[in-house]
Amino acid sequence: MAEQPSNNEYWSANIRLVTVCLVIWAVVSFGFGILLRPMLSGIAVGGTDLGFWFAQQGSILVFLALIFFYAWRMNSLDRQFGVEED
Repeated sequence: MAEQPSNNEYWSANIRLVTVCLVIWAVVSFGFGILLRPMLSGIAVGGTDLGFWFAQQGSILVFLALIFFYAWRMNSLDRQFGVEED
């Protein structure tokens, strides 16, 4: 039964990481691309405004960055809790 708290800590860290990644993605895609677009319209990026850029490209690039960050962070969590793959 000594393994149970370690399992709970591992899944708690996993859920916390997923939650942080989803919140970042939601803020970037929904917040910057939709809600904050009027405020970002005065900033030019590549010939268009920043709000449009976030809606079309920025949220995709942030999503890809989050995928790589999640994989890197989960590998370190797996090593930390001793559940890494061989």
